[in-house]
Amino acid sequence: MTPSPKPIGQAAGDALTSLYGRSKVVIGVVHLAPLPGSPRYQGEAVEAIYQRGLDDAKAYLHGGCDGVIVENHGDIPFAKPDDIGPETSAYMSVVSDRIRRALGRPIGINVLANAAIPALSIASAAGAGFIRVNQWANAYVANEGFVEGEAARAMRFRAKLRAHGIRIFADAHVKHGAHAIVADRPVEELVKDLVFFDADAIIATGQRTGHAADLSYIRMIKEAAGLPTLVGSGVTPDNANDILGIVDGVIIASALKHDGVWWNPVDPARVTAFIAGLAR
Repeated sequence: MTPSPKPIGQAAGDALTSLYGRSKVVIGVVHLAPLPGSPRYQGEAVEAIYQRGLDDAKAYLHGGCDGVIVENHGDIPFAKPDDIGPETSAYMSVVSDRIRRALGRPIGINVLANAAIPALSIASAAGAGFIRVNQWANAYVANEGFVEGEAARAMRFRAKLRAHGIRIFADAHVKHGAHAIVADRPVEELVKDLVFFDADAIIATGQRTGHAADLSYIRMIKEAAGLPTLVGSGVTPDNANDILGIVDGVIIASALKHDGVWWNPVDPARVTAFIAGLAR
């Protein structure tokens, strides 16, 4: 079955080039501290949370990264989309708007776990350029339970907001999950489902945060996608050039944090050294 053309008014063209003006990009992840309403939140002033997010974003951008994704990674354990309260969207909208205004670069939004509609709300309010959705099509079993693809609901919601310019970056065979319920179909076919459901870019990952995917696996996803493809976990100074020889961008966090630990602040020296070592 041949997909129909994208509807009039929907974003078209290469998402990375349109957003960043280049075809090889490095995007840092701003791991927000626990937000009010989440289990690990201990009553810290929200201004301190916002400032930590802004400081991390500045460290990425000033060190040479092309952009950032703002993510509620401190809200462990993550809730399923319909269990995420409006407070998460409110706080993330404020900090995301501050980051975009301060840095003047396109930003992305990822609301865990798999909350595409809150992410679109935040992106629209804060002027973000894209959202990341970990399960855009099909379904899988994760820590949160049974997680379904959000494409149908999210695309209708994006149309309702008239926010067609917000791009969709969709994970392929998402990390932290089991895919037995779709194991009768090759990964290549699952990737093509993302394309069919109008994703703008595809993200390949390893099995968990910080885990590097095999290069042959990354190449397979890139070839199946036919869209801008990024690697979203396990990127380090040692493997970045090999990865960028295959795909169009990397999403990086842990390797650029102090001591290489994801919940630590971004280390500006690590960012600078990482960018200097890239052959792009």
